[in-house]
Amino acid sequence: MWDTIRHMARLATVARTLARYDALAPHELARHLPTGVRVAGRLARAWPGKNAHLDAAARPGERLGLALQSLGPAFIKLGQFLATRPDIIGDALAGDLKSLQDRLPPFSTARAKAILTAELERPWEELYTSFSAPVAAASIAQVHQAQTRPLSDEVAGAKVVAVKVLRPGIEKDFAKDMAALAFAARIAERWRPALRRLEPVKLVETLAASSEMEMDLRLEAAAASELAENNRGRQNFRVPAVDWTRTSQRVLTSEWIDGTPITDAASLSAQGLDPARIARHVIEAFLTHALQDGFFHADMHQGNIFVDRHGCLTVVDFGIMGRLDPPSRRYLAEILLGFLTRDYARLAEVHFDAGYVPSHQSRQLFAQSLRAVGEPIFGRQAGAISMARLLAQLFQVTATFDMHLQPQLLLLQKTMMVVEGVARDLDPDLNIWDISRPLIEQWMTEHFGPQAQIRHAAENALAASRALSHLPAALEWAQNASEVFTPEGLRLHPDATRAMARAAHHRRSVTAALWVGAAALVVIALSAVL
Repeated sequence: MWDTIRHMARLATVARTLARYDALAPHELARHLPTGVRVAGRLARAWPGKNAHLDAAARPGERLGLALQSLGPAFIKLGQFLATRPDIIGDALAGDLKSLQDRLPPFSTARAKAILTAELERPWEELYTSFSAPVAAASIAQVHQAQTRPLSDEVAGAKVVAVKVLRPGIEKDFAKDMAALAFAARIAERWRPALRRLEPVKLVETLAASSEMEMDLRLEAAAASELAENNRGRQNFRVPAVDWTRTSQRVLTSEWIDGTPITDAASLSAQGLDPARIARHVIEAFLTHALQDGFFHADMHQGNIFVDRHGCLTVVDFGIMGRLDPPSRRYLAEILLGFLTRDYARLAEVHFDAGYVPSHQSRQLFAQSLRAVGEPIFGRQAGAISMARLLAQLFQVTATFDMHLQPQLLLLQKTMMVVEGVARDLDPDLNIWDISRPLIEQWMTEHFGPQAQIRHAAENALAASRALSHLPAALEWAQNASEVFTPEGLRLHPDATRAMARAAHHRRSVTAALWVGAAALVVIALSAVL
């Protein structure tokens, strides 16, 4: 009961904030909104308190972004997620939310140093010789530049590092807001059955899980380590090394990156680097990670990607990572390849085989709907073709067929949209299909081609031989078990009978001891009370 009241109070605050920014019932859309929503919006705006000063020319999406930013980290993450879902909120609103910045004023350097000392269990001066003011501050953490003080057991000397420190109290504040959002999602599913296909509860759970990962910097360090291991030996992509000695739940120390921000195309060109080639590397890296490894950086926006003087991509900030299991990877590869080859019947089969579309739906009609999504992309200029938008339209059209959206695929589509934006800023004429096709075909050949089938057959034969090696023992056990049962009932060996009698006596002794112990605990508890 108390939780419900608390959630309702927080949601009321959210509604009031949205109204202050004219984002709850925007005046541009008032005539299209239900009467109850319009009235609620007017009442919230009339509530005593300071209203936001807004640009009269600001669009509804821009006002919504400002409102979400003022509500704090959980709502900033929600807005960034909604920016990838034009199928839910529309293209215009999604486009405006793309500019939602994950930035907040920094907390003091003195507070950050105190967190270092508490988390690393020694004075911060013993681990670092210098520690700068914040160089970047986001909703969950901020980053400082520092130089390490070599310890006696460290081989390497002093290093310039990036130190990421969580905001004080962020876990508690975030948990409260996510609980309120989860409450709202449950209400929405209960009272608006049409929303169930969009899985609002699962979406909030996915958002909460990915954000909770961001608030344990040991997990972020582990993600960076795994991504670095997956990319060992690959060109054009690297990950900063983690300093595990100076890393804890609330502190992450890693190699400092001296590179050019990927947004600075002029500097890249001045260094003799080709922005179009770098754009290609961005797409190739993302697809390789998603398909080949099933583990990808899910926050590859412009601020998290740098380029060294050799043109190698270096990524930072591993708080949000995505995973695709083998069936999801095959689904992704097959739908992209299906659109590339315009094989809509096969595309429909993939959806039904994966169980994403209920079996009672018409496969022929579903294939026709997929054709309506795919055909418009052919014959268009390369810069107008978006793989992420194609996936978004696919998810939108499947509403008719009661396809339940998969959270892992939504995270993939969100990341793909960001990655495409990064690449197109470098090369507006980038042809994503030309880049992706060889990677997808190679993956399909490696996993489902003739050689792969032979390899799978060999692996299955080996597993069968291992099972057969245990068959004699299993048959002997079965024979011994059958001899225990006779027409007269259960037959036991005399030794077994004596062992069971001893065991029964032992159990009675243990039971008695447990009752005595429990009685003693009760007496002790009563004595303490009295």
